[in-house]
Order: sequence, then structure tokens, then C-alpha cells
Amino acid sequence: MQKTKWFYRKFPLIEDNGILPSIIERLSGTPARVEEITGHLEPALLTLKLNEKWAIKEEIGHLSDLEPLWFGRLDDLANGLSELRQADLTNQKTHTANHDATEIKTLQQNFRQQRQQFVNKLLGLTDEQLLNVALHPRLKIAMRIIDLAYFVAEHDDHHLASIREIINQAK
Repeated sequence: MQKTKWFYRKFPLIEDNGILPSIIERLSGTPARVEEITGHLEPALLTLKLNEKWAIKEEIGHLSDLEPLWFGRLDDLANGLSELRQADLTNQKTHTANHDATEIKTLQQNFRQQRQQFVNKLLGLTDEQLLNVALHPRLKIAMRIIDLAYFVAEHDDHHLASIREIINQAK
């Protein structure tokens, strides 16, 4: 099955803010899914690079690398800014971090801690803040907080699918 490349993805806007609790639940569960998928893997598999793509440890590190962006964009929306901050589309932080040299438990814990901060911030927002809208700089669409949360959850799943691809191809 061919997976759509991230930058080719389209994201529907979500009308009903009442869906946000379910999306937050999905976001809060991503660290557990990462740990479940990767916790039992052999060390050699965690650093295996296939087709010149990131290894499993790099995929997990990348999730952590982007948490400050998600948190910042959440602040942008909560504070009523008109445009969300830019992402580094080259993923330079992930490319230079040498995540493969980091223990898997450390990568998992770092991601869990950062994600909990993001979830806590989402849970603390007011109903008024949930109505704020800002332009996503790459997609050129107006997003609300629920749309950002959905975008982040989809990004998580995109990278979890990449991890599973590595595992399945290595069998």
C-alpha cells in the first residue's frame, strides 16, 4: 500500500469543536502507541535506514523535534495571531540531532513529556480561544485550534505508519 507523502496531504477543516476531546484523546495516546510499537524491537532495527529514509529512532526523535512548533502554533491561535508560525520544511533539527545515538527509552520519554505539555495546553483553552482563526503558512488555509490538533494527530499517524513500514520491510 502506497502512503501519500506528507507535503501532498490535504486537510479538511472541522466544523464541530465538540470533536476536540476525541482528538485530544488521540494526541495523548500517541506516546503509548510509540512505546508499544517500538519498545520490543532489536537495537539494530531501531537504526535501520531503508530507501535513504529516517530510521525508527529518527522518526521518534522527529515527533519530539516538532512539539515546540505545535506548542508555538497553539500559542499563536490562542493569542489571536492572524498567521501561524513557519515550520522548517527541511527538518534540519531532525537531520542534525543524531537521534540514532540516543537510547530508545530516552526518545520515548522526551516525546511523552513534550506531548503531555501540548495536551495540557489544549485542555486549558477557553471556548473563546477555540474560535480563533489563523492562516497556516504552507497550506494557505485558515485553521482553528481543532484543525491544528487534527493536523498534529495526522502527522503523528503519518510517522507511526513510517515506523511500521520499516518494521514490515525488515521482516
